[in-house]
Amino acid sequence: MKVLILGSGGREHALAWAAKRSSLVTEIICAPGNGGIAHIARCVPVDLKDVDAMVRLAEAEQPSLTIVGPELPLSLGVVDAFRERGFRIFGPTRAAAQLESSKAFAKQFMKRYQIPTAHYAVCTNAKEVEEALKHFHAPVVVKADGLAAGKGVIICPTLHFAHETAQGLFSGELLGSTERQIVIEEFLEGEELSFLCLSDGTHVTPLVPAQDHKRIGEGDTGPNTGGMGVYSTSQMLEPTMTEWILHHIAEPTIRGMAEENAPFTGVLYCGLMMTARGPQVLEYNARFGDPETQAILVRLESDLVYALEACVHGRLAETQLRWAPGASACVIASSAGYPGSYKTGLPISGLDAASRTPDVEVFHSGTALSNDQIVTSGGRVLGVTATGDTLEEALNRAYESMAQIHFDGIYFRRDIGHRALRKTQR
Repeated sequence: MKVLILGSGGREHALAWAAKRSSLVTEIICAPGNGGIAHIARCVPVDLKDVDAMVRLAEAEQPSLTIVGPELPLSLGVVDAFRERGFRIFGPTRAAAQLESSKAFAKQFMKRYQIPTAHYAVCTNAKEVEEALKHFHAPVVVKADGLAAGKGVIICPTLHFAHETAQGLFSGELLGSTERQIVIEEFLEGEELSFLCLSDGTHVTPLVPAQDHKRIGEGDTGPNTGGMGVYSTSQMLEPTMTEWILHHIAEPTIRGMAEENAPFTGVLYCGLMMTARGPQVLEYNARFGDPETQAILVRLESDLVYALEACVHGRLAETQLRWAPGASACVIASSAGYPGSYKTGLPISGLDAASRTPDVEVFHSGTALSNDQIVTSGGRVLGVTATGDTLEEALNRAYESMAQIHFDGIYFRRDIGHRALRKTQR
């Protein structure tokens, strides 16, 4: 098989790494890819905002299977366009991807199908915001309706700040693009959990769970990012809780989308808050998470491409995933200034030394090749990912490797997995 992967980040590097291990795969193309992916796949340019350009690429390359990494091409209908032309592609249609591309759609969908989630209001102007906030207590969460690269969720300590935040989203001042509607949401307390599943539109198969660290600062402080680190362990969820989430959240979501004539094929990412009243859905994503994918795939022992093919062909029920016991962890190295403005083009050293650490993979998120030198090209630059028998072991390996890497202004959190480590030390 020739596999085409659309995207350029750490998630796509991990997908290419897993695809390379598949006995089915003879060639991997990544579009547009990055400096690290270029070592294991042929990288070709493409504009991920241009569906026609992606179709032309498929027509030129004739891939056996295309895997869509990021959310933007899904929201633009790349899956619909590929299917119309007979290309096999893993990912949801534009209609099904609304679970991620519209927060308002997702909340209203959950209400229709009684899927547990926070109380909310959808507002289209400042007057509606003012009325809605009368029914909430601070703190309150304000969300952009559309895609915002992990930056469209703002936790507001006061109702006044929530009102100002809503105005900033409507005006475009906060995200650079105007929102026609926003979601105001009850603030939930608990621990976040990333629960990802494969689906063929009918059946659901869970991946191992993970916990992301979205805030830029240690101790979970500062603004939200696309994710600064993640871990996954065999002990994160009891089997009974996994079954509960499947039966009350994941499976009803897949059934509901089928009932709405938008069957969901691909990865359903359920971002959960584990609260005192049980798991509540914070958000859906319609694709593999980043950096969750890095920590999840290094624990996968079975053939990823075989499983994705099964989803495309509607035979997921015949497929079983095998997972390594123990733990994995991914620590993100970011550019100074991220998630705000940052410099690019900075040389990176120590990558070979870091990669020599046993049970470690260095996945590139925002890198490029310049005169045979790997340089920074994004806010999140690298994801140093390690496995171990215990979480402590996996984290020690990841940080040991991270210590080998340098670029000007490198920043990474030193407390990934801190809550889980505290629990094990009690």
